Amino acid sequence: MEVPGLAHSITSPLSPCEGMIKDLSLDAIQLCERDGSKSQDGSISEMEELPVPQNIKISNITCDSFKICWDMEARSKERITHYFIDLNKKENKNSNKFKHKDVPTKLVAKAVPLPMTVRGHWFLSPRTEYTVAVQTASKQTDGDYAVSEWSEIIEFCTADYSTVHLNQLLEKAEVIAGRMLRFSVFYRNQNKEYFDHAREAQGNRMLPSVKDNSGSHGSPISGKLEGIFFSCNTEFNTGKPPQDSPYGRHRFEVQADSLFNPDTNLYFGDFYCMYTAYHYVILVLAPKGSRGDEFCKQRLPALDITDNRFLTCKQDGEGGGLVFHHAQDVILEVIYTEPVDLASGTVAEISGHQLMSLSTVNAKKDPSCKTCNISVGR
Repeated sequence: MEVPGLAHSITSPLSPCEGMIKDLSLDAIQLCERDGSKSQDGSISEMEELPVPQNIKISNITCDSFKICWDMEARSKERITHYFIDLNKKENKNSNKFKHKDVPTKLVAKAVPLPMTVRGHWFLSPRTEYTVAVQTASKQTDGDYAVSEWSEIIEFCTADYSTVHLNQLLEKAEVIAGRMLRFSVFYRNQNKEYFDHAREAQGNRMLPSVKDNSGSHGSPISGKLEGIFFSCNTEFNTGKPPQDSPYGRHRFEVQADSLFNPDTNLYFGDFYCMYTAYHYVILVLAPKGSRGDEFCKQRLPALDITDNRFLTCKQDGEGGGLVFHHAQDVILEVIYTEPVDLASGTVAEISGHQLMSLSTVNAKKDPSCKTCNISVGR
């Protein structure tokens, strides 16, 4: 039985989220410290007879929900009316000591059959480590609670966005993608040393590396997918790549059909912004049957390469070669999952500036943006 979110029956004046969730059988959400057995107003009293939850098990973990169950001794089991579930983000040893700590969240749930589902995007975030402990409680006629000792503390980590969540992001990105502009090359900017290393130590190849943590916190490709970032956006007035870049003054350019063709699969990876008006869409290009392709098939929404709002590859209607278009109103970050030989393109120095402020390396998504966020943990 689900206990997540909040229910129509939530009446606690301390609940900061009253009425936000409809599929919950939670009685209340209270904010309190787990140390000690009494609340600040003294309304919770301790009674040894109530059984302490044992062998807590967490299962069915998603980015914003989990199932929880435990064992209990039979003594006084019939007196249990509620469960207190204490949920906290696991403390990060490297966190800023001057920042306010996350407020602990105590879920007060009716004693429903186990396992119960705890769900709530306002207190659960994807890819986040949490600790959880449980008390059993008996509500008294005067409104006070008799409680057991706290259980042992269990740790778990929430999951990445599922394809359901990614499809929600995809739909939001489609709304602002804008009209399609023609392009002919993919390009990658880096410093001179990067390309020198590729020539001297990597067999004249750029090699895939693990994607950083930029973008949505729940993205299933961050820290997991290996690839090489490329751009394809062009300037509206010239139809060519811009001469400025945040990543370096040397640019590798390759004809678009070398990376994107009918033997390539295209996937939607993410949609985000960085507290600016610019919005970014991450796409993945994976040669069919490659290791990157197999990774993406299980985790990302696939796009039709000839018909989507972001990046297309079509046969020229006049019987010529392939024609390529990109969305005008979003900045595309294209990840190619395989090594790329420098001999397949050219490397040259650009005439513009290196605009470091526009770099998206490990960039954090703006959690308040209504354009690119969905109603799950950010």
